[in-house]
Amino acid sequence: MAGIKLAPGDAVLHFGAIARGDEQGVVVTVSAADDALPGTTAGSAKVTEFSEYPTKGRATAGVRAHRFLRGEEALSLAWAGHGPARAASANGVARALPTEHGRRDGSGVPLSQQIDAVGPSLLGLIEASRPVAPAAGVRLVDGSAPDGEGQGTLL
Repeated sequence: MAGIKLAPGDAVLHFGAIARGDEQGVVVTVSAADDALPGTTAGSAKVTEFSEYPTKGRATAGVRAHRFLRGEEALSLAWAGHGPARAASANGVARALPTEHGRRDGSGVPLSQQIDAVGPSLLGLIEASRPVAPAAGVRLVDGSAPDGEGQGTLL
């Protein structure tokens, strides 16, 4: 990825990577009123399977990730990674995320408490770090091969 083209007033909320084919990859979005002071409104949250998001090429405008409910005007938080995702308040208290996965372009579930941070669960990180077999048609090349090909290159 070379960069992100943003329109005036746009902002990047999260930048991360999900392994191709990660069946537990999720996208979490949290919305709130644009004019709300931090900590004054809980907003709504949505957890969506990453597989619902289409692959985008160059020079595209992106893809809609969250439909706002009445009074919501902006995303206050976004995260993408290996699930299950966990949420917390600013002082580290666990917060509940919706348990049902929402549609990619759907609205969130109203929250009773504000969410200030989202990240992977420890169990999710352990599972994601396990080695996986290469996909069909992919061959791992050893740098010590007699033909001198590669240096741990993935072809």
